[in-house]
Amino acid sequence: MIVPVKDEAENILPQIEEIHAALDGHADFELIYVDDGSRDDTPAQLLRAGQRFPRLKVIRHRQACGQSTAVATGVRAAQHPWIATLDGDRQNDPADLPKLLAAVGPGQRTPGLNLVIGWRKARNDSFVRKISSRIANGVRGGMLSDRTPDTGCGLKVFAREVFMRLPFFDHMHRFLPALVLRDGGTVQSVPVNHRARPAGTSKYGIGNRLWVGIVDMFGVMWLNRRMKRPEVDI
Repeated sequence: MIVPVKDEAENILPQIEEIHAALDGHADFELIYVDDGSRDDTPAQLLRAGQRFPRLKVIRHRQACGQSTAVATGVRAAQHPWIATLDGDRQNDPADLPKLLAAVGPGQRTPGLNLVIGWRKARNDSFVRKISSRIANGVRGGMLSDRTPDTGCGLKVFAREVFMRLPFFDHMHRFLPALVLRDGGTVQSVPVNHRARPAGTSKYGIGNRLWVGIVDMFGVMWLNRRMKRPEVDI
């Protein structure tokens, strides 16, 4: 279980409590928080949480590097072959994690399934964010054919081995379905709950999401066109 956070001090302890409530008795898990250069009380809150929850491992970036880099840092440190992620703002509901794990299948070995991603059918966001997200998902789906209605959902379960061989770039977490399909895997979307942010402020807006996302989308299209998957006789 990997959670990237930046300046989320008020959300740390309540979220860790929710994660344990959701997964205790359902899965044997490790919990990795990657602090992406927080400047508030997040490091101190994570230190306090570590005294209560022995599963918790904390990794800190000295400087903010972005959500995708934070996720990649956590994946490299993880020991389990399957990775679950959720955002640190508590809008994702940890109670949905068993549902995503169940979709992976018994023993987490559903043939060919490499990524299960949440689908926030009922967004608890402002009107502007709802519309911008709907437009972005529509354009992205049309251009990349990723067959995923909500690629921006932080709730994901994926195979660590597959993630490690994907091409890495900043903001890649928003294109995981397209990258997994490019790698020859399969993707499944599962409806999940979405909540209002209880504390803190969003790190994303139109300026640092829309225009960067457009550039990245064309980059992923370029990668897809250059991909050749050989048929191998052994």
